[in-house]
Amino acid sequence: MTDDDRKQAITDRALAEGFSVAGVAPARVGPREQARLDTFVANGEHGEMGWMADTLARRRDPRTLWPEVESVLVLGLNYGPESNPMTALRRRDRANISAYARNRDYHDLIKKRLKRIARWMVETYGCRVKVFVDTAPVMEKPLAALTRVGWQGKHSNLVSRDLGSWLFLGEIFTDMALPPDSAEGDHCGGCRRCLDICPTDAFPAPYTLDATRCISYLTIEHKGPIPHEFREAMGNRIYGCDDCLAICPWNKFAVPTEETAFLPRPGAHGARLEHLLTLDDAAFRALFTASPVKRIGRDRFLRNVLIACGNSGEESLAPPVERLLEDAAPVVRGAAVWALSKLAPARCASLAGKREAERDADVIEEWARALG
Repeated sequence: MTDDDRKQAITDRALAEGFSVAGVAPARVGPREQARLDTFVANGEHGEMGWMADTLARRRDPRTLWPEVESVLVLGLNYGPESNPMTALRRRDRANISAYARNRDYHDLIKKRLKRIARWMVETYGCRVKVFVDTAPVMEKPLAALTRVGWQGKHSNLVSRDLGSWLFLGEIFTDMALPPDSAEGDHCGGCRRCLDICPTDAFPAPYTLDATRCISYLTIEHKGPIPHEFREAMGNRIYGCDDCLAICPWNKFAVPTEETAFLPRPGAHGARLEHLLTLDDAAFRALFTASPVKRIGRDRFLRNVLIACGNSGEESLAPPVERLLEDAAPVVRGAAVWALSKLAPARCASLAGKREAERDADVIEEWARALG
């Protein structure tokens, strides 16, 4: 069997396991991508994601993770939404969750498939393997861009000619030398729609992201109060943001996912904000069992929901928002102050005494801003 035959058999096996696309990359990351990562960290654009700095050296070169790696099998799984995620932004009283997080955590599903393929590779070819799905410092998008899977667009995410912007990625490292793909190449041309649509101007330049301004980062990775300058721009986005992905013209070739695990679960995406305000920790965990949303915890989740309430213009949300002024979590109380000041400023002013009783510095600052 030739190397090309082995490569074809492995990619066929990956597709048979349910992946949408497969490619093979050399075990290296180019100097341009390494320089972009270095600049991203040096400029502090990774924000609170300290692991980006801690693992910088290993992330820059796959061989520092595993010196024996020769080839990287890059696998993509389509999670295309049934409708344009941008339409959900108009329903201001409803929760808007990023398309990738509307049901089960993709890590679990993909890792099981990767392990099945990797086990078959070991049994069939006697090679050694390691599998990764966003669980180690792997520059998966630059590696994918070395294959036929797709290219990194100006928003820094992967774009596929066949599936648009909606691809989950996983990798199998192997010590078997397989013929690498010819890279897809960049097909963004002069388009900059993904850059121009960003609500918080998170792209300083094409192919460059300042995560500290990104709504996905702010709603998921950021632990404290949402900076005031970004709150109105969040709209009803309570977990992640799809704007730069959804606007891409290549999505005209995208198709909805056939994975039932990725279809929106009832009671989550599109839920009434009023309902989500009532969640205690147990109810939050029950609603988001096995979901990516679960990892941010109930307090940060309610922080995001309260920002959406403040942006909704729905005065009927003021009473449930007001009840959260007594919440045990300072990050929830602070967001409730801001939301109430937007929905019912007179009522907020009448509660000024709560400022004197408050002990958390961030919440005291929220009261000071709300009361002028």
